[in-house]
Amino acid sequence: MTEEHIPGESPSDRAMRLAVAKAEDVAERHPNAVVIGSDQVAAAAHKVLDKPGDPATCRSQLAMLSGTDARFHTACAVLGPAGSVRLVHLDTTTVVFRSLSAKEIERYVEREKPFDCAGGFKAEALGITLFESIESKDPTALIGLPLIWLANALRRAGYALP
Repeated sequence: MTEEHIPGESPSDRAMRLAVAKAEDVAERHPNAVVIGSDQVAAAAHKVLDKPGDPATCRSQLAMLSGTDARFHTACAVLGPAGSVRLVHLDTTTVVFRSLSAKEIERYVEREKPFDCAGGFKAEALGITLFESIESKDPTALIGLPLIWLANALRRAGYALP
């Protein structure tokens, strides 16, 4: 499955579409399983921030984010055996970046190499040093999977947690 852009699609709609598509793809091959699909789309100033893929793009994204904020739309879908469960959720986290110098960005990119991360950082590691604040109902959503919602969804689907 490709994570293509659809013209006019909002970042939150894209995240939801991809999370459901990932879950449906696996559920089709494993019809008796409970399947979890998740996807995250980052956006700043109405621009989607894809995974940078390389150091130069990563530095450019972080420079653009310096002193501003970005929203991370994390969608999750839980599909139950033979279509018995279908739960979906979207969590939006706002990250406020502090003003970053070119040297700070360079050091961060060199140490962390976050080329496969939306926005070009890893909040669960050194990326936390880039922020002024994080606004979220579920801090695990920023890492890519809203675990608070997921635990509730699995309980609603009949699983005893913990």
